[in-house]
Amino acid sequence: MEDFINTFHIDWKLMIAQIINFGLVFAVFYFFAAKPLSKLIKSRTDEIQMGLDNAKKADEMIKTAAKEYEENTIKLRKMSIDAQKELKKDLEKMKEENLERIKKDNDEWTKSRTKQMEIDRKNMLESVKGEIVTLATMAAEKIMENKNK
Repeated sequence: MEDFINTFHIDWKLMIAQIINFGLVFAVFYFFAAKPLSKLIKSRTDEIQMGLDNAKKADEMIKTAAKEYEENTIKLRKMSIDAQKELKKDLEKMKEENLERIKKDNDEWTKSRTKQMEIDRKNMLESVKGEIVTLATMAAEKIMENKNK
């Protein structure tokens, strides 16, 4: 048995901890998921039954609403045309504002990018100068070594 435990690296303390963890997870699942879910299903069933009852009433109301619909259709068409005109005006205004903002943002980005490119160019030049000095020093050392030999 001990060979079996050693072969599979079974730690009894870890096994007990895992059993406790499983129990805790199961309890949390039961109290926070299973119970509320069963309550939810029951309430949903009640709502569905109430919905079926209301559907019968709604059928009668639909017949009444059909008459009102015909009367209100003309009014709604006029209102939608007016709203559409107003929306077009608002969209044009928003378009102009967005274009102005985009131009401003683009100009700011271009300026900041130009500054950053200048900084990068200066940094690169300094880096290249440092490398040239290093290479020149190394070349001079090699020349001196060759003369001394």
